[in-house]
Amino acid sequence: MAIAAAVVIVPLGVLFFLSGLVINLFQATCFVLIRPLSKNTYRKINRALAELLWLELVWIVDWWAGVKIKLFTDKETLRMMGKEHALVLANHRSDIDWLVGWVLAQRSGCLGNALAVMKKSSKTLPVIGWSMWFSEYLFLERSWAKDEITLKSGLQRLKDFPRPFWLALFVEGTRFTQAKLLAAQEYAASAGLPIPKNVLIPRTKGFVAAVSNMRSFLPAIYDVTVAIPKNSPPPTMLRLFKGQSSVIHVHLKRHLVKDLPEPEEAVAQWCRDLFVAKDQLLDKHNAEDTFSDQELQDIGRPLKSLVVVTTWACLLVFGLLKFLQWSSLLHSWKGMALTASSLGVVTILMQILIRFSQSEHSTPAKVAPAKLKKEGEEPTESGQIKQQ
Repeated sequence: MAIAAAVVIVPLGVLFFLSGLVINLFQATCFVLIRPLSKNTYRKINRALAELLWLELVWIVDWWAGVKIKLFTDKETLRMMGKEHALVLANHRSDIDWLVGWVLAQRSGCLGNALAVMKKSSKTLPVIGWSMWFSEYLFLERSWAKDEITLKSGLQRLKDFPRPFWLALFVEGTRFTQAKLLAAQEYAASAGLPIPKNVLIPRTKGFVAAVSNMRSFLPAIYDVTVAIPKNSPPPTMLRLFKGQSSVIHVHLKRHLVKDLPEPEEAVAQWCRDLFVAKDQLLDKHNAEDTFSDQELQDIGRPLKSLVVVTTWACLLVFGLLKFLQWSSLLHSWKGMALTASSLGVVTILMQILIRFSQSEHSTPAKVAPAKLKKEGEEPTESGQIKQQ
């Protein structure tokens, strides 16, 4: 089984990392030469470069694995998607929620402007993390004392973003697992809060900061709820690379920022109430196996990602053949050992990417226990404290 998986994963990894390094090189060049002269021009160029890379992962979802993403929303929201700045609030249910967001962003025409608030270690991931850094993703250390200034400055930089962007914020703070749900339920019971069944208790400081710092230029919040129907296996990165399909249901509701309350505590409560409603919506989905309160919209499966991957594959195969012909790399033991070592590195990098996406390897934030009562924080499944 491991050998069969490697036969599939290694070629995809070679394609992704080689093309990604080319894109990273262009991004770095533009960052050094163009950004100091014109930030807007740099952003427009980087948008196209980032999209070329992200489309490869969209291709894996759409064409390689054939994952079926069913979007439930109203026609007005569908019309506005990609035409306005939006803060995306989603439950963190599966290992590929971020990829689902990229697919929806691609359908809306803003894939290159899809941003997210990520943990700091993400930017060290080869190719994908580097591209996120060039694309102005916000990287936090999961310590509010350190992150407050970083988040505020990062959000303010988006004020003059030249094209509509989506900023994803996973306010649960970590991916959903049964162990984390149990910890959230125990905390909710002890604090007299509604006991969740399908979500974790949101950590609201980041959301309040986002609303406070972007209220003047952010028109909408997209409330996204991801659910997996009963007859579908949970999607994972490993399943995607193996070409194994899944079905994902996405419920999207648009809220106008101007309708949110002004006081910070009221904004925090609005977020908590949103997740109580999200929990109830997931309860209903579990019973009906669909989101019956919204229309199912046809988002199609565009050819763009297929064209991009086919073009990259042709260019890289041609380039590699010419390089091998020129270098005679496979005509000596030394050359073959170097080639084998390179493929081994690609395999390790792909394993890192897969492991990084897995929910059981996600880590909650840590905060000193003495601050628990003062700041309204919740314990994690390991007994650590998770900042709200």
